Amino acid sequence: MQGSDSVKMVRLKDKYTNVIVPAMMERFQRSNKLQVPQLKKIVINMGLGQASQDNKIIEDAIKELSLIVGQRPVATRAKKAIANFKVRKGSIVGCKVTLRKNIMYEFLDRLISVAMPRIKDFRGLSPLSFDGQGNYAFGLVEHTIFPEIDVDKVNMIKGMDIIMHTSAEKDEEARELLKMFGMPFRK
Repeated sequence: MQGSDSVKMVRLKDKYTNVIVPAMMERFQRSNKLQVPQLKKIVINMGLGQASQDNKIIEDAIKELSLIVGQRPVATRAKKAIANFKVRKGSIVGCKVTLRKNIMYEFLDRLISVAMPRIKDFRGLSPLSFDGQGNYAFGLVEHTIFPEIDVDKVNMIKGMDIIMHTSAEKDEEARELLKMFGMPFRK
């Protein structure tokens, strides 16, 4: 997955520079290509409530998430103790990874073109999940939609939250950017 960056240009990054930037400049009347919004980073989070009782769950989640994204995730710890959920302060409750540059574009390409078509009864993502500052967040119920995961070796199906941070100041610009990347939004 991670090769020499100078030799091979990632497909979505190439599409961004050659197709999306000129189209966005025309659509939003920008005079400079640096004014066009861009994808800054993608953060993927797996919350695992049962991990506080079983270390094997967190080890499996870290291994599977690193297979999916091509980068080792970091374990996240509880900030507060919650007695009802049997969680102590400082205990591991999940894992997360932040993707930037080429790895981010490769993950987004695989998410849009390979993983999302494998979701059962998929009707598109909600176009309303923007935060008002140009960032988009959505969740996946199963991590087994990614082809890197061998379903026979999975002990527990895990969900994940995916947050896409853009440099757009308005949700309309961010929505148009993600649409041009190929994100399947509901009508």
